[in-house]
Order: sequence, then structure tokens, then C-alpha cells
Amino acid sequence: MSIMVKAQQNESSIHTGKESLESTATQERIGQKSFVCVNPEPEVPKCEVIHVSIVCAGYNSSRSVVTLIKSILFYRKNPLHIHFISDSAAQLILQTLFHTWNVPGVDVSFYLADNVRGEVAWVPNKHYSGVYGLMKLILTKALPDILEKIIVLDTDVTFATDIAELWRIFHKFSSKQAIGLVENQSDWYLGKLWKNHRPWPALGRGFNTGVILLHLDRLRELSWMQMWKLIAEKELLSMLSTSLADQLCYTEVQDLKVIHWNSPKKLKVKNKHVEFFRNLYLTFLEYDGNLLRRELIGCNNTRSTHLQDVLNTIDEDDPCYEFRRARVVEHRTHLYYIEYDYEPSSEGNDVTLVAQLSMDRLQMVEALCKHWDGPISLALYMSDSEVQQFLSYTLSSEVLRNRKNVGYHIVYREGPFYPVNLLRNVALQQVTTPFVFLTDIDFLPMYGLYDYMKKSISALGLESSKKALIVPAFETQRYRLSFPKSKAELLSMLDMGTLFTFRYHVWTRGHGPTNYAKWRTATTPYRVLWEPDFEPYIVASRDLPEYDRRFVGFGWNKVSHIMELYAQGFEFIVLPNAFIVHMPHAPSFDIAKFRSSSQYRKCLKILKQEFVKDLSQRYGKQFTVERRKLKR
Repeated sequence: MSIMVKAQQNESSIHTGKESLESTATQERIGQKSFVCVNPEPEVPKCEVIHVSIVCAGYNSSRSVVTLIKSILFYRKNPLHIHFISDSAAQLILQTLFHTWNVPGVDVSFYLADNVRGEVAWVPNKHYSGVYGLMKLILTKALPDILEKIIVLDTDVTFATDIAELWRIFHKFSSKQAIGLVENQSDWYLGKLWKNHRPWPALGRGFNTGVILLHLDRLRELSWMQMWKLIAEKELLSMLSTSLADQLCYTEVQDLKVIHWNSPKKLKVKNKHVEFFRNLYLTFLEYDGNLLRRELIGCNNTRSTHLQDVLNTIDEDDPCYEFRRARVVEHRTHLYYIEYDYEPSSEGNDVTLVAQLSMDRLQMVEALCKHWDGPISLALYMSDSEVQQFLSYTLSSEVLRNRKNVGYHIVYREGPFYPVNLLRNVALQQVTTPFVFLTDIDFLPMYGLYDYMKKSISALGLESSKKALIVPAFETQRYRLSFPKSKAELLSMLDMGTLFTFRYHVWTRGHGPTNYAKWRTATTPYRVLWEPDFEPYIVASRDLPEYDRRFVGFGWNKVSHIMELYAQGFEFIVLPNAFIVHMPHAPSFDIAKFRSSSQYRKCLKILKQEFVKDLSQRYGKQFTVERRKLKR
């Protein structure tokens, strides 16, 4: 630095590296300390926004890009603006993710790939990423004209340094340079891999496009869109199709700052340093994304969030503070974590099973899928590391990996309570069928219930009336159960004591109004009246009200929902030939807290009273909360 200052004072040019070293050696001989500047490009101002563009389409890419984002956020010190070229599926997933992640100093924009798809779809392409592998060619058109420069990244890239180091390289560009790339390591483009090997023509070894610096203004001045199209048309006359392959080059593993997993095999790729790469990747894959909500100190782009405004209104000395906070906290949410492909039936009576679960109930999903053929929407409450266990379990299960009509929506763990009603709402919001079956993950539907429900929906005219169809609930204490194949078989098991009406011995008020005595002999649907604490499992229109988020953990989470349906004028109709069976499992941690903590129970009572008061004001009806202890 002292050398550069002296050079500026003498109005001379900056020393070359050799001159600096010679001068340094001279200074060291006379006992002076100095510093050799090896990166003459200036530092990026700490509040300068770094723009990044990523092409991301489909469910798998939306999942893999999160690891890239985590690695960038971990090291970054600058505000970021991420520009996604995406399809509609990725846009829904990533918009929800970033909205609920709420990372300070990060803006996100989306540009629908379908709007520019035609610009590259004409190019024959054999790459595993399909047409999306060519989308980087058209960023000058897809991105706003006001964008001057941008870093372009593949979804399978992992950072091991601050992305500002890449942004600084733009300062090295001459006035005529517009693209920054690194040389490709693979021998593919040399054309010597086998006899008659004719790869796509490249300059030397070719260049890696997993990381690109684009000076967009200069590319537009060069008429980039016309330029690459003319060259592509010329080469396609002899090459017939593109076949892309590039690898990032490195000498020493310690020097690496960006890793590009450029292979459809990803972690299974063969490489002498694969363990180093794999461990770095897994570090960010399982890293708690909530820890990346760090403020950028000193920048004026910090904005007050709605969550923070609400939290500021809650009295921290309130004994029920944690309950009130849990109602409004924003949980990071990743919709459709695994590929989903389902179109509702055209009859207008299709129904989706809606449920929620945590890691300790995961094994129940497979059994559920064996009993229910229709679409399912599940919200899963998990940590980042648990999500990877879930993914591995699901993809290794023959039953689950072949089901494309199950939507898995990840809600990441945060806070001391299980946000049961938030989870139900997340699963409910993603339903695409006109009707929903609201149940819990620890219930198995009778075989054939999906088809029976669709017929009942049509027969009872649910599409034009406020009706909720009740599916009677039963339970067993046996972990191994010969599941009843019919109502007659279920009644026989009831008489033998193998099955019981659900919670008959601890919470009769919850399901008593279903009138099980009448159900035993019923052959047609029958109406029942709402009663306090009623919490049946129901089929209703998708447009029914959402669950009240103030109820977290254990207690009143379903009761409050059924009460609101009653307040809205819903009729409750019991289906005579439908049933679900609750399977035994260990008690949840939230039930243990309810049983052991008097403060928990006091807070639940307060929340109940506040809910009933709110409900009465909204609908002009009077409700009362029974003053009796919950036995469960």
C-alpha cells in the first residue's frame, strides 16, 4: 500500500508486480515493513448491491438451488438482488421460500421462462437440463435494460468465499470486454476422446458456464442476441445439435472458492477430492437457514418487517408471550419439495387429503398412501438436516417414489411449539381439487374411501351448499392390526374390543355428537348438531376458513376450526359407510408439556377465551367456553 501511495504522490504509474517485489526487498533490507498488493482491483463498497442471475426450472432445481443460496448468504457482506429465470412451478416455490425466509438485504425478482423460451427452443439440444441450459444466452433480453452487469450461476454451484470477490473482477474488464469465464477442465472439446469424436466447436478447451460474469450493457451494444444466433445457425448446419459439457479447473483443493457440481450424478461423481467437495456441499445442505437472517450493519436498506412490527406490540412480560409470538412468527417454507404432478378429475368432485406431521410420524406416510389413492397435501415440520433424511426415505420407498400426486411442503422448525394450525393452513393452501378431507397423519382411511367420498360429494350437493361431511373416527391400542375391510367387519371388531370409538374414554365431547350408536345401523347420511368441543374429521369445500394460528402445540386447534364452521352456518352430515382408524404411537412432546405445565394450561384457557370473544364479534353469535378440565 505504501508503494502505491508513493507512486501516486510522484504522479507515476502503479508498479508492476516485479517492481513492487524489488522495492519491497529493498525496504526489508533497511528494516521497513511493507505490503505487496496482489489484488489491485478495488474492494466492493459494503452497501453496493450485487446482482445474481440463476436459471431455475422444476421441482428438483428449486430444491438444489437452496444449497447455493445458503452458501452465498453464509459468506456475503453485501446486499444481493437475485434474478430468477424460472418456470411457474419454480416461481411459486421460490417466491414462497424467500418471502417466508425474509433475509435482510436480499431482493428477489422472477422472469417467466416461457416468455423467452422461443428464443432458444429452436436449438436442438442433448444436454440433461434441456432448453433451460441455453437460457443464459438470452439474459440480455430476459433481464431489465437498467441492469448493467450480473453474475450468472448454475443451480449446482457451491460457494466457499464471499461472492463479492467475483463482483470485483468486473473492475478488471477493459472497455471492450463483456464476458468473464474460466477455462474448461474436461477434454471433451479437444475432440480426442475417441475415434470420430466431433464435439461442438470451441476455442481451445472451451469455457465453463457454471459461473459467468456478464457486462449486459456492452453485450447489448454488440447486438449479442443477433450475434450468437447467427453463429449457432451456421454451426448447426454441420453439428446438428448442441451437446454441452464443462468442468471447472483447479490446481490445489485449498485454492477453491467455487465448486460446480457439473454432472447429473452430483455427489456420486468420481474425483480424487470428492470427500472435500461432498463435505462442503453437505455443510450447507443441512445448515439451519434461519441463522442466515443476518442484518447488514451500516447499510440503509434494512427495512422494518411486518413481523417485527407485530412483535413490538407484544408485552415481553406477558406469561403467555411465547404463545403469542408463535402465532405470528414467519416459518421458512419450501413448497413441493419433491416433484408433484396431478390434475383434478373433470367431474368436479375430486378431493385432496390434507394432513401435517413431524419427523417422528414420517413412517405413517407410506401406510397412508396404501389406503388413499387420491391426491394428498402434507405439511412437514422439520429441521434442515431432518429434511434430508425425509428426502432419502421418500426416494428409497417404492410406495412413495412412485406417487406423484402427493405434495410435500416443508415448514422449517423454529421456536418452542409445534405450529399445528400453520401447518394445516400451508397444506390447505396448496390444494388444487375443489374439496378437501381434513384429517391427521396418524389415521388410516378405510380402503376405498377416496371413491366413496367423491360419490358422496356429488350425491349430497356439496358444491352448492355449506355442508361438512363427517367421517367417523375409531382407534386401536394395537400396533399390529388386521385392518377392517368393511363397516360390518369394523362393527365386529368394536364388539370384540379390538377397536373403540375415538377417545371415548378420555375425551368423549370431542366426537360424541357424531352419534356412534346411530351410525352402527345407519344406511343413509344423517345430520348432527354442533356442540361445544366438537372436533370431527370432515370433508368440505376447499374454500372453507383457515385454521386459527393462535393455537399451537396441543389443545383446541381443531375445536376452534369446527366452531368457526358452525358460526358460518355449516351443516354437519355424518357419512354412514365411511370410517378412519387412529393408529397408536408415543405421545407427542406438546401433550407432555400440556400435562406437566400449569402455565401451559392457563395460557391455553386465555387463548380459548380470546378466540371465542373474537368469533362472537365477527359473526354476531354468542359462544361460551365450558369451565371443565381437559382430561387428556
